[in-house]
Amino acid sequence: MLNEQTIALPEPLAGVVAKAHEAWRLSDNTRRLWSKDAALWTGRDEGQWLGWLDVIEDETRDSEAVQEFGRGLRAEGFTDVLLLGMGGSSLGPEVLAKTLGRVPSFPRLHVLDSTDPAQIRRFADGVDLAHTLFIVASKSGTTLEPNMLAEYFFATASAALGAGVGRHFVAITDPGSRLQKIAEERNFRRVFFGIPAIGGRYSVLSKFGLVPLATSGHDVRAFLETATAMARACGPEAPAANNPGVALGLTIGVLALCGRDKLTVVGSPSIAAFGAWAEQLVAESTGKDGKGVIPIIGEPVSEASSYQSDRLFVFLSDAAQPDAAQERAIERLMEAEHPVVHISVPSPALLSQEFFRFEMATAVAGAVLGINPFDQPDVEASKIMTREITAEFETTGSLPSMPPVFEQDGISLYADEGNAEELRQAGAKSTLDSWLKAHFARVTEGDYFAILAYLDSEDARLAPLNQLRLAVRDTRRVATCLQFGPRFLHSTGQAYKGGPNSGVFLQITASPNPDLAVPGRKVSFGVIEASQAQGDFLVMAQRGRRILNAHIGQDLGRGLVRLAEAACLALQ
Repeated sequence: MLNEQTIALPEPLAGVVAKAHEAWRLSDNTRRLWSKDAALWTGRDEGQWLGWLDVIEDETRDSEAVQEFGRGLRAEGFTDVLLLGMGGSSLGPEVLAKTLGRVPSFPRLHVLDSTDPAQIRRFADGVDLAHTLFIVASKSGTTLEPNMLAEYFFATASAALGAGVGRHFVAITDPGSRLQKIAEERNFRRVFFGIPAIGGRYSVLSKFGLVPLATSGHDVRAFLETATAMARACGPEAPAANNPGVALGLTIGVLALCGRDKLTVVGSPSIAAFGAWAEQLVAESTGKDGKGVIPIIGEPVSEASSYQSDRLFVFLSDAAQPDAAQERAIERLMEAEHPVVHISVPSPALLSQEFFRFEMATAVAGAVLGINPFDQPDVEASKIMTREITAEFETTGSLPSMPPVFEQDGISLYADEGNAEELRQAGAKSTLDSWLKAHFARVTEGDYFAILAYLDSEDARLAPLNQLRLAVRDTRRVATCLQFGPRFLHSTGQAYKGGPNSGVFLQITASPNPDLAVPGRKVSFGVIEASQAQGDFLVMAQRGRRILNAHIGQDLGRGLVRLAEAACLALQ
């Protein structure tokens, strides 16, 4: 069974995409892609990163060993699995956990990809260490966040469990990585290897997704066999118009060149979590060299009149559990001649097909845009800045500081010299709402607005952020994003810094209360999170991005409400 895809495009977009299909066919580009021809993109090292094309067949041969590992956990009485990862190593497993759940009597899968002290503490308090398996997932083995999380939980589990603690830890990493060496030194229960020819965001159909899936009791072979149907449909023999991945990729790439570069992904509630994985895949792959597709997830579907002509909608509908209001809203968008791709998923169990479809589509869109969809040059900029700030803290005991441009009611605003001057000229004065009004005034047609929150993403007090986001969407009629740091730094952060300069950003930070120490380090998780936020802020400012930071002091709940109130006043 193949998930059905329908692409509804108004003229003249349909004509432009049809011409792209013909050009793709005449150049035999699908066959070139499968033969790993780097010249299809930029002619650099793209051919070295196409292992995901063959991974399904390779992993199917090894599926029984992975399945047996999962059964062993159930037999030993493990009740929880906590995966510590970041970016592609965590978002795929998170989709699987949220959409498929667990088979009865198998462990529950949790995913932690944050340095926020409150979020880490909440996960630590939510599991029984004696019955929890920790999966440390990192391709390179050098990624800051999973390494720090591994140190914290290994120390915590060691204090509670003693010498046999290694049996509670598993690593998923590329061969020869630093993480492999640590796992062997600490007698981890198992080391599973990734495939070096697959980048993190394309790795969900490898061990990075399959091992967590097996721990939850799901049939790994069936999952892969379902994905095989999509891989075959996307194969080199399929004409572009009948090739699901190529057809989607050409639509995304061509419409982005036509100005519809806000890829708005909507999903039925039962499979909505897929959007976060698709978001990081598309943004990190295409957002570079001043080009890119900006994925939008988490926006409730509004009336057609709420949207400008910069959107392409992709709707993944769970045919077994449809949301009637959502379905009607999508139909109205089509009636209003907004471009819509409708993908019907018979059940969440068939989402494995969508992982491959979107990987193929993203590679094709990258070819249309003329970029390398397998590198992430601007992600590294924030990492370097974060390391420099953290190193300074370890030497001096304090973080670099700049004076706020405004303070009131426990909220401090920060801006670099260029942004501060521009905001003052736009009317920022002695009230919080005047600064926000000046900032929102910089959002113009074709832009998008993004909230970058370095907070616990599941904190109940965050409701005002969604209110703020939708208020901007409805008053300025622009696409909006709500991102949580540091996870977005490894995904959409690439597009925000390396893609088109069409974003207006409100970064939100808060003082940790209380903080949380990192074992064996001078820095705490609160310091790491602050370093990441400050590092990204500085890089964004250096890149000429329109960014403003709002820092909340001790009372987070009150500060968020005050910020949302001032924003609503500013948008009137």
